[in-house]
Amino acid sequence: MNELNEFIRICKLSDLQEKIGKRFFVDDVDVAVFKIGDEVFALSNVCIHQKAAIIYDGYVEDYIVSCPAHGWQYSLRTGKMNIGVKGLDKYEVKIVNDDVYVKVFQKDLNW
Repeated sequence: MNELNEFIRICKLSDLQEKIGKRFFVDDVDVAVFKIGDEVFALSNVCIHQKAAIIYDGYVEDYIVSCPAHGWQYSLRTGKMNIGVKGLDKYEVKIVNDDVYVKVFQKDLNW
């Protein structure tokens, strides 16, 4: 079985800048991707506060991304808010050679 089954290549690792988010659409899912050191994180790009697709433009510090609109904070490792409650969807990431792959899932939105 292919270890990249259901994963989609989004970019080269070298395309990502340290602590600077980048936006991708993967199977119609809006994804914010961040690189810290050798780690890459993928979260939903849509802030749960006002449904703005701007997480990729957030400020990153200590594995936390802050939404640029109102400062809501999410863990890059879990997607949870800093108060521990559910926050953004987190997607699996794999790095093979210099290629970054993400596995997304569709979410039913009921706003």
